[in-house]
Amino acid sequence: MTPFSLVVPTIGRPSLGHLLASLAPLEASRPHAIVLVDDRRDGGPLHLQDLDGDLMRLIRVVRSGGRGPAAARNVGWRSSVGDWIVFLDDDVQVGPQWWSALPDDLDVPADVAGVQARIEVPLPSTRRPTDWERNTAGLADAAWITADMAYRRVVLDEVGGFDERFPRAFREDADLALRVLDHGYRLERGRRVTRHPVRPAPWSISVSQQRGNADDALMRVLHGRDWRRRAAAPAGARPWHITTALAAMIATTGLVTRHRRTAVTGGLAWTALSLRFAATRIAAGPRTLREIAVMAVTSALIPPVAVAHWLRGTVCHRHADQKIDTRSSTDVRAVLLDRDGTLIHDVPYNGDPDRVEPMPEARAALERLRQAGLKLAVVSNQSGIGRGLIGIEDVTAVNRRVEDLLGPFDDWEICPHDVRAGCSCRKPRPALLHRAARTLGVRIDACVVIGDIGADLAAAADAGAAAAALIPTPATRRREVRRAAWVEPDLNHAVEKILTSFASPRLAVATGADS
Repeated sequence: MTPFSLVVPTIGRPSLGHLLASLAPLEASRPHAIVLVDDRRDGGPLHLQDLDGDLMRLIRVVRSGGRGPAAARNVGWRSSVGDWIVFLDDDVQVGPQWWSALPDDLDVPADVAGVQARIEVPLPSTRRPTDWERNTAGLADAAWITADMAYRRVVLDEVGGFDERFPRAFREDADLALRVLDHGYRLERGRRVTRHPVRPAPWSISVSQQRGNADDALMRVLHGRDWRRRAAAPAGARPWHITTALAAMIATTGLVTRHRRTAVTGGLAWTALSLRFAATRIAAGPRTLREIAVMAVTSALIPPVAVAHWLRGTVCHRHADQKIDTRSSTDVRAVLLDRDGTLIHDVPYNGDPDRVEPMPEARAALERLRQAGLKLAVVSNQSGIGRGLIGIEDVTAVNRRVEDLLGPFDDWEICPHDVRAGCSCRKPRPALLHRAARTLGVRIDACVVIGDIGADLAAAADAGAAAAALIPTPATRRREVRRAAWVEPDLNHAVEKILTSFASPRLAVATGADS
């Protein structure tokens, strides 16, 4: 069986328990781990009692800080191991044959990067579905949704994972799929079946969902006008909503300026369009008094709200395709630093924050970079996670202690894999550096790397970084020092050269660790 992990972003909904219960009992094709990514900002412990014992032993909980499902999934897959990552939403339930079908779904040619499950949405059999139930039922035909979607880890590394500018569970999956397809891979539907029950929702859910129009605007900037066709996304009713909103504006303008004909014309057009929209939605539903009332009210609210969110997204994301700083590559913008042995003393596989000890004058060196307008982040090998010696929670606690002692960093990137995993992110391979550059919004050839061993310099050379400095420690091999083009005695000297020898001091700084 191909090694894999399950990643489930969650906000602690009761449905999480139903999902986990549906995963038990485990079959032979068990995952390396079930990673629950708690995306609540200030949530307490997840309620995981009464679960199957075998299942509980596989569960790991990590936190993503309430940054949305795209960020939560990135935290999840980057802290997992296995050739495949199977993403599940916390409001689905796997079918009875799910475990037995999964091995076949993952046994696909190398050019297949992702395999989607078949989604079933149970609807009432004794009446017509409500508007919200019909909306949820559309997931059964949606392409590449992460309700149950498996991706190869190497492909996630290659494309950079989910784009965290998508703040909701909407379009972030389509964006990832289009980027994967653009890299020459294929996506397929598998045999495994997953149920997606219709969760309870307030009467105003259809209005609040219009925030997704801002994400549609981002998709258009990133993928062009024909993104809907490529992503197999329905066209939607935006032209009608724009027309309805314009009619309302005309009527309002006529009232304010006391142009009776303008007000009446706009008002009649708005009324006709709103009634048409409401009638279409009412006809498809159960036609109860409550449903008719909800459809009438929300049909009046949806067009202006939808247009407002679309305009907001169009303005906010108008430069979204300019993700990388395009200034001269000689104008260095970022510094990628190692953690253990560079920023703090190297304690192998350290999971104890109390054992963190900064390197001499590290704080002062980093403050010089911050004062020069630089961003700071972390790229770090942490193979102790893959070896089972420490957990991702231990590494996170140590990193928090590093920030307490050395100040804040803009990004932390870690490779959790054992050297035997053959991943693309463990230094001396370059994916970790590319990931940091993308997160910081700079070109990799506008980055300087600082580390204490040859793997840091090799990763910099493979990635195409502008330069790499070696700060030797007792762990540095002599031949690594001999081969290094740039050697400094400490971090302060390296920072001095960066600030005086490159074209611009406006850098973004990424920092990292090796174990």
